[in-house]
Amino acid sequence: MALTDPAIKSAKPKEKQYRLADSGGLCLLVHPNGSKYWQLRYRHPSTGKGKLLGLGIYPQVSLSLARDKAKVAKVELAQGADPSVSRKNTKLAKQIAAANTFESVAAEWHTKKQKEGKWSVSHAERIWRRLELNVLPLLGQRPVSELKTVELLYPLQVVEKTGCLTVTERLRQYITGIMRHAVQTGRIDTNPALDLQGGTATPKETHRPALPLERLPELKQRLNAYSGSFTGRHAMQFALLTGARSSEFRFARWSEFDLERAEWTIPAQREAIERVKYSGRGEKMGTPRLIPLARQAVELLRSLQALTGDKTFVFESQQRRGMPISENTPNEVLRKLGYDTKKEICLHGFRTMACSSLNESGLWNRDAIERHMGHQERDNVRAAYQHKAEYLQERKRMLQWWADYLDALAEGFIPATEFRQDGAVIYMAGRNKTV
Repeated sequence: MALTDPAIKSAKPKEKQYRLADSGGLCLLVHPNGSKYWQLRYRHPSTGKGKLLGLGIYPQVSLSLARDKAKVAKVELAQGADPSVSRKNTKLAKQIAAANTFESVAAEWHTKKQKEGKWSVSHAERIWRRLELNVLPLLGQRPVSELKTVELLYPLQVVEKTGCLTVTERLRQYITGIMRHAVQTGRIDTNPALDLQGGTATPKETHRPALPLERLPELKQRLNAYSGSFTGRHAMQFALLTGARSSEFRFARWSEFDLERAEWTIPAQREAIERVKYSGRGEKMGTPRLIPLARQAVELLRSLQALTGDKTFVFESQQRRGMPISENTPNEVLRKLGYDTKKEICLHGFRTMACSSLNESGLWNRDAIERHMGHQERDNVRAAYQHKAEYLQERKRMLQWWADYLDALAEGFIPATEFRQDGAVIYMAGRNKTV
């Protein structure tokens, strides 16, 4: 007799498992623990060997649903297919499809990039967060094999409408990288994201302000006369002497300095300190960089040691113990010195002025300047050689020239081309005097 729902509900477990037959090979397997499983008895269409096909657990799979599943399996049998094999193939296809979704490929790409060691932890988190907010909700579950350029463009257009053009451009780069990974892993043959270029407005390049070189003496004089925070003044002078980026010197630890050798090694990544946001940041390009220190920079650091030598950070805040000076401190100092940090000069302008002066002097190898500034060479082959060629001796002379040049500017402006490597001025501006 065919099974009924009351009969199934009243079926009690026994010491050994047993089956209750329905019809057409459908049966209910009752386990000693009381669980009940639907099964279909059938014979393999080719070999005639008896087999069992699981159809689900009761009561999640009701009697009527179990009968429907059995009918589908019998249709496959009538067509000469084994339903067990069909189910395995379907399951495998779903697994493959899940591994080929945009989100899965994006996760693989993200992990791969992290393992390459070019991203800091905070940078990797920022990239994934941008994808989670702007791209994955729209494309995450789509198979990469189905995505066309127009579909990849849509989330970029959504962000573009908010006016965040820099984020739009970053997302375009991420999507292109993810789809390139899909090509490289055999999921797709060509990268449809390559044609995203030009599909959205590009952000306007913003040049961070720097003073004309003729105003360097004025800046130096104002810094020397600054009577505010001792640490803040030293930080600004150190930034001017070294051309270091904000996060590179603000999070600097005393352990990174060898004052006897007059060297500072910025690590690729620093050990993060609890409660100090972004304290794990190191060299921006993710590779350790050695900065030679001029005599004036060493003297400045020795002066600062009396105040922060026993602290974690070289430039510790005088208001917040255990914390470095804030990201806003350098520009606050510049504003107190009377500068408009949006139009005249910001901290990054120190790097611009140093780089311009070093190049204009005509004394130094371009690669030595670029290596000192921590600029990344775009040519990979050239970069490999440039990384090995530290130009260390030249950079030592170069940094000392820069420090001496800044000191000389206290007497008035001198063109960089007129200040010799040994510190002698060969032409005094406005005096027509050769030294």
